[in-house]
Amino acid sequence: MREIDVLIIGSGIAALQAAAKLDEKLNVTLLTKGEVRSSNTYKAQGGIAAAVGDDDNTWLHCQDSIDAGAGHCDKDAVFSLTKEGPRLVAELQKDGCHFDFNQAGKLELGLEGAHRKKRILHSGGDATGRVLAEHLLSKLNSNITVYEHTFVFELIQDKAGRCIGVKARTEDGRVVDFFAAYTIIATGGGGQLYSCTSNSSGATGDGIALAYIAGADLADLEFIQFHPTLLFQDGKACGLVSEAVRGQGGRLVNETGASLLEKKHPLGDLAPRHIVSAEIYASIMAGKSVFLNIKNISRFEEKFPTVTDLCKKSGLLLEAGRIPVAPGCHFFMGGILTDNVGRTSIKGLLAVGEVACTGVHGANRLASNSLLEGLVYGERVADFINESLKGKEVPNRTLAVSKSVNPKTGLALPERRELQERMMENTGIIRTQENLEKNLQWIRSFQLDHWLTADLAALSSKEIENLFLLLVGEMVTDAALKREESRGGHFRADFPVASEDWEGKRIIHNRYKRQKGETMNEFAETPFNARTVSS
Repeated sequence: MREIDVLIIGSGIAALQAAAKLDEKLNVTLLTKGEVRSSNTYKAQGGIAAAVGDDDNTWLHCQDSIDAGAGHCDKDAVFSLTKEGPRLVAELQKDGCHFDFNQAGKLELGLEGAHRKKRILHSGGDATGRVLAEHLLSKLNSNITVYEHTFVFELIQDKAGRCIGVKARTEDGRVVDFFAAYTIIATGGGGQLYSCTSNSSGATGDGIALAYIAGADLADLEFIQFHPTLLFQDGKACGLVSEAVRGQGGRLVNETGASLLEKKHPLGDLAPRHIVSAEIYASIMAGKSVFLNIKNISRFEEKFPTVTDLCKKSGLLLEAGRIPVAPGCHFFMGGILTDNVGRTSIKGLLAVGEVACTGVHGANRLASNSLLEGLVYGERVADFINESLKGKEVPNRTLAVSKSVNPKTGLALPERRELQERMMENTGIIRTQENLEKNLQWIRSFQLDHWLTADLAALSSKEIENLFLLLVGEMVTDAALKREESRGGHFRADFPVASEDWEGKRIIHNRYKRQKGETMNEFAETPFNARTVSS
């Protein structure tokens, strides 16, 4: 069997873009624990943010991104990201990816929260993610092998610490060792850490946990973006209601029909997501339901077919003109710390997409910058690998398949629902020292360090997922407790304003450095120049 040059873990936009841009001469294997069409990208209703309008430019897009990031962005990285937007959109169009046009024959540009200009491109109304994923899938060459229902649960490292592959469990229960020159983690975030989320069921923080266990540096895990408008029916979140609905004139109202945001922020319903989410959450906690009034949006079903279908499946009559909503976990700004081409602090290991912390999102991601990030950094990581492997012999490593392993059961961890509810209540939209300490103490009572040294192959995939979620929950809560201020997606009711003492500081998590009690120093290749705090 031919050796693998590049392993990609994940099947969202960043993974697919990287796969499509890798040299056809390379042998590439893509592993996804679900199906390639079950990622967060495939569900994405938002569009791609790019400064392609006549009254727009890179600087404005960059500034909006930095403003949304609440003083925590890597400004050079943001400018570099926004500069690439128009080029990538033009290339996608040239390559056959279709975007929506208006009646004048120009690109239809939408408006979303914290954007000062209309710059959101959509495809198929609110089906942009699906259309883009299908386009990238159509561009995958024969050098790419895809394994679905293959769960990666461990990174393989050589004696020097370099990542040389992964251990994974296939659908039939076999444990397989995949070896490669480079491994790319593109597994997305950990939305399933919360009881209310827009994320797919597979978003269990796998990549973050894998990297942490292997000894990589992680950053900014306290910054979680909660999307303001998830359809909330019968006490549960039923799916995402795109921010573009508010961009088209939808208005958030209380039970009496009064505006929720009109007097709260200059941008009203299109204020930054953390502000809108906090207002909705406070209203719901006070026992008052919140609705998205859509009566003023013409041709709603045509413009928002995905939302329309979601409402109908939930038994909601659109004729009533209002959709019950609640905020839910949507996006991780933090993750595996990388440089501007996706390299992590572990040689041979790269990260891209939501699982990576590149500095472009800061403390709060600007709406529709995530698809842009996936495209830009997916291309960069591919370019880096293409150049690195050009004319070089890949080490002679074969694909070794171990015997079937009968997973042991009975891992003493909490039920996932209990963790999700505790995270939502204590490390959710509104945080306090008391609740964070209570949550951290509860999580640490399960002695995670013991399980991190165990043979994970002996556990079921569900147990490993729950272990990963608990581990990520510990780091998110720990970071939220340490950051004694409010900034972007991190709001402390006991420290309700941003602090100058915390400006420019990043909290770094590293398994081995923490065990040794060492100071968290950023590795040399990262573009961040911010100070760090030991965790």
